[in-house]
Amino acid sequence: MLSDQERAELEKGLAHYEKKKTGCIEALRMVQKFRGWISDECLKDIAQYLDMTPDELDNTATFYSAIYRRPVGRHVISICDSVSCYTVGYRDLLKHISGRLRIKPGETTDDGRFTLLPAACLGVCENAPAIMIDEDVHTGLEPPEKVDPILERYK
Repeated sequence: MLSDQERAELEKGLAHYEKKKTGCIEALRMVQKFRGWISDECLKDIAQYLDMTPDELDNTATFYSAIYRRPVGRHVISICDSVSCYTVGYRDLLKHISGRLRIKPGETTDDGRFTLLPAACLGVCENAPAIMIDEDVHTGLEPPEKVDPILERYK
């Protein structure tokens, strides 16, 4: 069930759309902001609000990597695995982050602090390799140890 606060946010955020379902990505992001991820039950509630079927909304939700369909850590690390990042240090950066946090891509640290996810492209090829933590992009992470002080900032 959507909370009153979530419904108010949706009403305000989707007011400029002629049809509510046109704003489905925005609606998913708004509710995710409150809950951290979109459960199956939550997806059904959002779909009903948008006059969509749950399958229609799930097709959209699973297409976008920034919509989380399972629980994630307090901070999500998206590691760019595009061709540019791959050729200038992705493998070493991934190995370093995985070793430091003791997780593989798709996993969350035991303390729930970080989830590590691949990203097809962060759009900063000229400064590869790169990661994004939450909404913050960090570039030029060669050598991979440059990521250590960055990780410390996210508690």
